Amino acid sequence: MSQHPTDPGLHSDAVSAWFAENIDGASGALAFEQIAGGRSNLTYLAQNDSGSRWVLRRAPLGMGDSRSHDVLREAGVLARLAGTPVPVPAVAGRTSDARITGAPFYVMEHIDGFVLRDPAAVDAAVAPERRHTFAASLVSSLADLHAVDPHDVGWGELAAREDYISRQLTRWHSNWTADRVRVLDDIGRAHDRLRELVPAQTSARVVHGDYRIDNCVYGPDGTIRAVLDWELTTVGDPLADLGQLLTYWAEPDDEVRALQNSPTLAPGFPSRDQLFELYIAAAPHTDVSRIDFYVAYNWWKVACIVENVYTRMSRGAMGASDRSPASFAAQAERIAAEAWRLTRAI
Repeated sequence: MSQHPTDPGLHSDAVSAWFAENIDGASGALAFEQIAGGRSNLTYLAQNDSGSRWVLRRAPLGMGDSRSHDVLREAGVLARLAGTPVPVPAVAGRTSDARITGAPFYVMEHIDGFVLRDPAAVDAAVAPERRHTFAASLVSSLADLHAVDPHDVGWGELAAREDYISRQLTRWHSNWTADRVRVLDDIGRAHDRLRELVPAQTSARVVHGDYRIDNCVYGPDGTIRAVLDWELTTVGDPLADLGQLLTYWAEPDDEVRALQNSPTLAPGFPSRDQLFELYIAAAPHTDVSRIDFYVAYNWWKVACIVENVYTRMSRGAMGASDRSPASFAAQAERIAAEAWRLTRAI
């Protein structure tokens, strides 16, 4: 691990000094390493000479003031969920001072465990006969999140709102139209059709907003030690989370995948239908009769997200990456076409 002194997203000396003043147990120069994944916000592992570790999150380059990349809000979500059955890392510190490293940032504890980012990571960490257990743990933690009463975590004022999907359609469509380098017609036409079909919201619960297997830290026993990436969290329709989980849950025969190299392509995981049944068993009082809408909506939402990643990468706002902007452009086209296909089929 190196300090990356020329990394435009991390001013090592200034951040090390801030750590020494604000984080218990941090002293001296820190070594930093950008963590793979997390295409939305820049994420770094920080380590000192004694081996203590933390994780730092900041907005992409040039987007420190963006509402869509408000890392301090994400830190607030983690603080709200501390003490609930949902496993989240503790927040160690935060600052709104953009002078330190170009944007506000927060620091959370580093959770020991592993992230299943792709089939190779699954094969290295989990035997095929144990993968169903890992999937069941993922669903169980989602059900635990949806069982949290918004009033108990300081979000009672949001619990009365019943227009979550309509607001999300407006938000993601506005993000797409306000900042783009091209127009994908499938995103536009799927949006218009989805808005005509929005079902009535049956409950208001805490919604993660990007719940999937590679946003979790697992322990060797298959339990989830931490759920990560809470920047999109609010109170809304829990079926949006379930639809997103099913959207990302790729099967080997899928021609189009929301994740390019989904970890669930490794053998031994349950099918999407089986995953759906696991959620019904874990949350038996949830009305899932309109799940087809929520799956189509999430394909559309992922298309907006991937297209936005392509836009940012084409402008050099995401720092180092293992993929080219062109690969994200092609991926967004495939996902948008699938979103339109599923929307037409509702």
